[in-house]
Amino acid sequence: MEQTFMKEKKILPLVLSMSLPMVISMAVNSLYNIVDSYFVAKLSEDAMTALALVYPVQNMINAIAIGFAIGINAATAYFLGAGEHACANKSAAQGMLLNLIHGIVLTVICIAVMPLFLRMFSSDETVTGMALQYSNRAFLFSTVIALELVYEKLFQAVGKMKVSMLCMMFGFVANIILDPLMIFGIGFFPAMGIAGAAYATGIGQTVSLIGYLLFCRFDPLPLKLERRYMKPEKNIVMRLYSIGLSATLNLALPSLLISVLNGILAGFSETYVLVLGVYYKLQTFIYLTANGIIQGIRPLMGYNYGAGMKLRVKRIFQTTLALTAGVMIAGTVLSWLIPDNLIGLFTSNEETIRIGVKALHIISLGFIVSAVSVTCCGALEGLGKGTPSLYISLLRYVAVIIPAAFLLSRLIGVSGVWYAFCFTEFVAAGFSYLIYKKYTRT
Repeated sequence: MEQTFMKEKKILPLVLSMSLPMVISMAVNSLYNIVDSYFVAKLSEDAMTALALVYPVQNMINAIAIGFAIGINAATAYFLGAGEHACANKSAAQGMLLNLIHGIVLTVICIAVMPLFLRMFSSDETVTGMALQYSNRAFLFSTVIALELVYEKLFQAVGKMKVSMLCMMFGFVANIILDPLMIFGIGFFPAMGIAGAAYATGIGQTVSLIGYLLFCRFDPLPLKLERRYMKPEKNIVMRLYSIGLSATLNLALPSLLISVLNGILAGFSETYVLVLGVYYKLQTFIYLTANGIIQGIRPLMGYNYGAGMKLRVKRIFQTTLALTAGVMIAGTVLSWLIPDNLIGLFTSNEETIRIGVKALHIISLGFIVSAVSVTCCGALEGLGKGTPSLYISLLRYVAVIIPAAFLLSRLIGVSGVWYAFCFTEFVAAGFSYLIYKKYTRT
C-alpha cells in the first residue's frame, strides 16, 4: 500500500499526472451522452426532446452512484494517507456493498416514477412515449453503473488514474460502435430507434465494469475487498455517507435545477426546453477538463490532509484553481467563436440554433468566474468536508439561480433564464472562496 508519491512529488507535475488521465476519462464519459444525442438527433427533434426530459432523472441516478463513490474515494485516500490500512479496506469493501444496494433501489424506483415525471413536463404522447422507451432500458443498468463507479473511485484513490481512463475508453468504444448499429438497424441488428441508444450506452458501461474486474484480477488494487471487511461498522458507514451524501446532493442538484428551469421555459415554448437540454450536453463537455482536474486532485487533497501536510494541501488548491481558470477561459472563447457549430451538433433547425447561440453567449459570461466555486467545491470534498461543499452547490443550483431565473424571466422574458446562469456564478464565486477559507483556515 505504497502511495507516498502523492506527498513527495512536485505539485504541478503531480497534479498534471493525476489529472490528465481524468481529463481524458471525463471526455470519454461526456461523449457517452454526446454520441447518444448525436445519433438520436438523426431520428427527430422529438427524440432529442425526449432525451432532454429523461436527462434530469438519468443525471440523478449518476449523481447518487458517483456521489457515494466520491465518499468511498475520500475516505479510502484519507485512511491510506494516515497509514490506517484496515480502515481503508473497510471503507472500500463496505462502500462497494452499499453502492450495489443503491443501484438496485434506483432501478426499481426510477422506472416506476418515470411516467408520472414525464407528464409533468410534456403532454405530447410521441415525446413521452420515446422518453419511456429510452428510460425503461437505460435504468436497467443502474446497478452496473453503481459498481463500475466504485471501482473507478478506488483505482483513483490509490493513484492508478490510467486504469480509470482505459476502462472508460473501453466502454466508450463499445458504445460508439453499437449506437448506429442498434439505433438504425445495421447488419444483423434490428432497428430499435431511441431504445437502441439506451442499450448501447448500457452495454458500454458493462464493458467498462468488466475492464475494472480484469485489472483487479491481473493488477490487483492495494486494498482488500474481502467479505470480512464488508460487515457494516457505524463509524465507517457514517463517514462514507457524510461525504457521499453531500457529494450526491452536489451532483443531483443540477437535476432539480433543470426540472425547475424546464417548467419555466415550457411556459414560453418546448423549443427552449430543447435548447436547455442541448446546453447541458455542451456544458458537460465544456466543463469536463475542469472536472477532470478536480477528480485528479481529490485523492491528493485527502491523502496529504490525512498525512498532516496542510501547506502542501494549500499549494495543491492554488495550482488547481489556476489550471481550472485556464480551462474555463478556453471554454468561453469556444462559446463565442463557434457557437453555431456547437449547437448544430444536436439540431439542424435554424431557429433552434439561433436561440441556442444566444443562450450560449449569455451563459458563457459566467464560465471563467465559475472556476472558483468548482475548485472550492471539489477541494472540500477531497478533504472530507462534505457539508461546506454542499453549501456551495446549494448556492449555485438552488438558492440564487432559481429565484433569479423566475424573476428575470418575468421581467425581460426567456433571456432572463440565461442571464440567471452568469449572475449566479459571480455571486457563488465570492461566497465559495469565503466558505473554503473558513472551513480550511488557510
